[in-house]
Amino acid sequence: MNWCFAVINGKLGEIYFEKNKNGQINFLGHCYVKREWFKTKQEQKCIGADVKKVKIIYRNKKYRIDYVKKVKK
Repeated sequence: MNWCFAVINGKLGEIYFEKNKNGQINFLGHCYVKREWFKTKQEQKCIGADVKKVKIIYRNKKYRIDYVKKVKK
């Protein structure tokens, strides 16, 4: 299982996922978090780096990935 920070429906959150052998991503779940909960510089840096990469839309129990421009898919 892997996780990362992402913008989910316009809010900061953690997304949990698995990659299978074919390279497909299976989403396991997510939770919304607040930036203030993470105090260290390293955590803040990780949030900034992850949020710039991918935005996730969760609707009708399905996830959709919206890649941000200037990032390779």
